[in-house]
Amino acid sequence: MEFLNELNESQLQAVKYTDGASLVIAGAGSGKTRVLTYKIAYLLKKGMKPGTILALTFTNKAAREMKARIAEMVGINTARYLWMGTFHAIFSRILRAEAEHIGYTKNFTIYDSADSKSLIKSIVKEMKLDDKIYKHGFVQSRISFAKNNLITPDAYLGNTDLLKADANSKIPLLKDIYKIYCNRCKQADAMDFDDLLLQTNVLFRNNPIILQKYQQIFQYILVDEYQDTNFAQYLIVKKLAEQHEKICVVGDDAQSIYSFRGANIDNILQFKNTYHNAQVFKLEQNYRSTQTIVNAANSLIDKNIQQIKKTVFSEKETGKPIKILNVFTDYEEGFVVTNTITDLRYDSNYRFQDIAILYRTNSQSRVMEEALRKQNTPYRIYGGLSFYQRKEIKDVIAYCRLICNPNDEEALKRIINYPARGIGDTTVNKLIDCAQLQAVSVWTVLNDMLKYNLTVNAGTANKLAQFRAMIDIFAEQVPTQNAYNLVNSIVKTTGVISDTYTDRSPENMSKQENVQELLKAIHEFCETKQQAGEEIALLPDYLAEISLLTDQDTDKETDKDKVTLMTVHAAKGLEFKAVFIVGMEEELFPSPFCSSERELEEERRLFYVAITRAEERCFISYSKSRFRNGKTNFSNPSRFIEDIDKQFLDKPVEIKPKQAQIGNWDDDMEIERNRFNKSSTFSKTTFKENIAPIVPKRLVKMESSNDVKIPTTNGSIPVGAFVKHGIFGIGKVLETSVINGNEKADIDFGEKGTKSLLLKFAKLELLE
Repeated sequence: MEFLNELNESQLQAVKYTDGASLVIAGAGSGKTRVLTYKIAYLLKKGMKPGTILALTFTNKAAREMKARIAEMVGINTARYLWMGTFHAIFSRILRAEAEHIGYTKNFTIYDSADSKSLIKSIVKEMKLDDKIYKHGFVQSRISFAKNNLITPDAYLGNTDLLKADANSKIPLLKDIYKIYCNRCKQADAMDFDDLLLQTNVLFRNNPIILQKYQQIFQYILVDEYQDTNFAQYLIVKKLAEQHEKICVVGDDAQSIYSFRGANIDNILQFKNTYHNAQVFKLEQNYRSTQTIVNAANSLIDKNIQQIKKTVFSEKETGKPIKILNVFTDYEEGFVVTNTITDLRYDSNYRFQDIAILYRTNSQSRVMEEALRKQNTPYRIYGGLSFYQRKEIKDVIAYCRLICNPNDEEALKRIINYPARGIGDTTVNKLIDCAQLQAVSVWTVLNDMLKYNLTVNAGTANKLAQFRAMIDIFAEQVPTQNAYNLVNSIVKTTGVISDTYTDRSPENMSKQENVQELLKAIHEFCETKQQAGEEIALLPDYLAEISLLTDQDTDKETDKDKVTLMTVHAAKGLEFKAVFIVGMEEELFPSPFCSSERELEEERRLFYVAITRAEERCFISYSKSRFRNGKTNFSNPSRFIEDIDKQFLDKPVEIKPKQAQIGNWDDDMEIERNRFNKSSTFSKTTFKENIAPIVPKRLVKMESSNDVKIPTTNGSIPVGAFVKHGIFGIGKVLETSVINGNEKADIDFGEKGTKSLLLKFAKLELLE
């Protein structure tokens, strides 16, 4: 086993221990994926059969990369039989095999988040509830919470704490929505993502013989990112491991940041109490980041009480200290960051794709985007609309879903009148109402409209019959037809292709390209299956695969040279040469919604994750004022900055805005150049273009900032001073004048533009 020589001593010990349960605490950048990969290869080399090994990950991408590496070490014919994939992929595979035991068919549909929300929207509307109170996203999250904690609708009805919480939140009928939602999913032969966990638990709970079957199959279980598991995942793994207790989990409690999704840090903290005689191995050498970045992160996370202590270290170069960027406004923050990015490009030869801007909330991206666009810096928003969420793709997939599972109500609603075939919303609503009244699926009603007394005229009934006949023809081909040939026929026969060719508009051309890209993807899927020895690749197999894709799996722009913008949550698992963490202010990061020490510690872990994404350079910025919720708010730097040992930080000397002297353009530009910490790589022309939006557009020559005074409700303000306005935010006084006895001031409010205000009405506040 020569491949073991590639491991350090800590990694080797973790890989070679196979006698019982083990917990591998893997610090950021310490090679946890390598340990999992090599441990599986080690087990196979020792003679364990691949079909008896279960490896669970959180992304399909991670599973594919691990399996490919294992194949290099043990051969593809061995690696292909591993049970390796995401929790949802593995459990959906088990559920399809055992579907009849829980009242589903093997071709059940998996609803994505959009499908789930659409169904909730329909139910809220049918119940005549106010969707401003019963917000679809909020209801969806509450249902998800219940399922991840294995609370069925019946159990929900008996849980006084949940019912009381709903009453306090003014949503007492949530229990009814939940029950109806689950019934509608069952009628549609559909499960949402959370059902894949809930129903697996139900399957094992109600069928001990089936549980025993899989306990015997899985003789060794490995789990990646164990700190991110929720209660449902924890319990499934625990039940499967009961017979052999040969389980190895890998994770880092310091990177547990998904409690809002149901992740429970106690799963990893209490592992030794769950599995008796469990061995703990610590991977403490960081191979990603400089010593300074690693040490700074250590000093931060050391402030948490709930943790498994470890000492992460790096043997890479010392590296530069973390640069703290202190700015006056969030608008200024955008330009400081983008200008620093340009410096990195010139000084360190970084590519754009080597750089990431991380923020706590998605709303922070706007200011950054504007600054990047003005500097012509290419960027991408990570986690934006994925390929499979585009309308034209979802339309084609809906056809595929319906012919595989005619009871799929959400798919039927989506394409029953696309392309237009004269079946309007009124008819669709009648179908749904009729189905609900008879407690059957919409498709069942379509199959016998007379029996179920569907009240439509003869013309509409004929259109519905034609639609049903078309779907039936495709459905007959599902068990025997190659997936690519079948979908190719669908897009042509249904008129989807014709609809995208109605004109040559950029929008339609994009749709055409996307549909062709989908067909290409299905063709590649079929070829891959054929190369793996399968006689024919069927459409249900393809749908099962794409229904479980994550953002990382569908990201199409990873090879393009662009700066990456994303939330810190989305950045977990990624790494960049340089990272900017923006908006490090109280009431923003940590989140203002923290109500306990436990929640505050998770926010600190989130900041730890952000810092440890950086390989070489890390920048942290905060603004003294930020425009949020329709007004400008003064801000204080985040307490987390103070949690970092000062020896690892480079803090600038603060320059108060009132201290800047105003003179001619060149003098003023030199002041601003120093303030923005600019390097000599910028020409004055380039710098003038970049800074123009926040530098006064008209400059007044003056001997002293006290030469000109203007009265306001708060006293007098000098030209050149910074002031705050209730609507426009913070601005700089450019010029004053008197018109008809009324004092007026021209004030530059940055992105809000220059405003001429009458001082007796302006209610300006002088900023000291």
